[in-house]
Amino acid sequence: MSYERFAYTYDRLMESMPYGDWLRFTRECFKRYALQPVTVVDLGCGTGTIAIPLAAEGYRVTGIDLSEDMLAVAAQKAEAHSAQLKPGSIRWIQQDLREWELEEQVDAAISFCDCMNYLLEEEDVIQTIQQTYAGLKPGGIFLFDVHTPEQLFAYADAQPFFLNEDDVAYIWTSELDEERVQIEHELTIFVQDGSAGLFRRIDETHVQRAYPLRWLEEQLRAAGFAEVQLAGDFTWAPPTTRTERAFFIARK
Repeated sequence: MSYERFAYTYDRLMESMPYGDWLRFTRECFKRYALQPVTVVDLGCGTGTIAIPLAAEGYRVTGIDLSEDMLAVAAQKAEAHSAQLKPGSIRWIQQDLREWELEEQVDAAISFCDCMNYLLEEEDVIQTIQQTYAGLKPGGIFLFDVHTPEQLFAYADAQPFFLNEDDVAYIWTSELDEERVQIEHELTIFVQDGSAGLFRRIDETHVQRAYPLRWLEEQLRAAGFAEVQLAGDFTWAPPTTRTERAFFIARK
């Protein structure tokens, strides 16, 4: 998966994503677990749409992403919001989630927008969980979401998807490997480029894999997390077979 050109149109295409719900759920999680974090790491931070508001609320946030271009956009956005941010409240680091490491352990780690689904082998998931456990202070929380297996089947059944707006359009098709519960999304995106009304074409391939929720819970416990809670679709109710996005809250 390459975000090199996609990074600069990412925010436009993601406008409808529930960023407010992710922020609300994070605040609720901290309150429910009586956690008053000072340091937060956002794993797979993308263009910083969640990391920047958290920093504005007073947390010291580190945004980690594999894409240099995503981080460049995030840094530009943070600069645009500099009046709302204290000096040193946010930084950006290019690292692989499987190997992320900071100089000090943090109070909380978050990873949203199904970043964990981009880990395509069980070993990658296990390594990321273990690395996150190591990066947390005792009592720290790892909060993340994943698309459920049922959701990937739903994508395959509902595709193709289309968008046709004045400044952007796309054609999105998907192919599911049912045995691995792995889906490959092919996107052809057309973005208006400049005032001449010409459109630039971007071709993207995104591959995600869904893992059984029980298996993910087992890996969290095996890594050493003492408490693991599952929730479904931005509520605190347990996931069901209709859950699209499952949340894990794991406490060290």
